[in-house]
Amino acid sequence: MILAVLLPGGFTFSLYRYLNPSAAASPAADPTSQPKKPRPSEKQRPDSPINADEYGDWNFRLGSVTFKAEKVGGWTYDSCAPVDRNGVLAKNRCEHAVQLAYAAYRGHLTAVQVIMSFPTVKAARATAGRLASSSGAVKWRRDKMLGTYVYAERRVTSSGRYVLLTVVTADRTAQAKATRFQHYLHADRSNSFLFRDPTASD
Repeated sequence: MILAVLLPGGFTFSLYRYLNPSAAASPAADPTSQPKKPRPSEKQRPDSPINADEYGDWNFRLGSVTFKAEKVGGWTYDSCAPVDRNGVLAKNRCEHAVQLAYAAYRGHLTAVQVIMSFPTVKAARATAGRLASSSGAVKWRRDKMLGTYVYAERRVTSSGRYVLLTVVTADRTAQAKATRFQHYLHADRSNSFLFRDPTASD
């Protein structure tokens, strides 16, 4: 994959596995497909702070894999205070935050993403490590999640100077599709930061 040369050393194989759930014990994509270089779904504005207006509906295609989700809300914050529940973000010098809400499968699946930017890659990595073991550290729009659900999962990773939290809920109608949907939504958005801020360093 051409994308491999753009990624930090040691991350190439893990990214391939992440974007190909068949290698990570999740529902498999068509094994006969030969996907080309993933292309992030959003416009990039590398010289400006992240903004909810950058992100529209999610329309994803990679080989034979396709997903669609309607953007139902977006919020841009001048600081991370509105999403910082217990000071973890402030301690790690979080600068800005964006929150996005999506609905798919006729409302049977919902997703909320919180994007947080940091001054350095090191700060973002440290924050992602803390958030992975502290599910209540970030406040997200629970009013945009399903009130009754059978699937509720969260993922958090760092990518460059950014930390991404993706929370998905689904009812029984969309339960079988939820894991795979979340894998691709989270990975696609995370990949976009590598293109947005390619010169980021510690």
